[in-house]
Amino acid sequence: MKNLLKSNSNRVICGVCGGIGEYFEVDPTLIRLLWVIFSMMGGSGVLAYIIAAIIIPENNA
Repeated sequence: MKNLLKSNSNRVICGVCGGIGEYFEVDPTLIRLLWVIFSMMGGSGVLAYIIAAIIIPENNA
């Protein structure tokens, strides 16, 4: 069973996009690009990123 965790290897700011990319087995750059596009549509992506950074646990491995 997979767990959604922040990434240690693909960390740019908080590791949120890297962790989501690893969870869905997608390139984290694509996730980051989609997140930027989502943020440009009203700015709700910034709030969603902050919430995800708080909620998603760290990968302590």
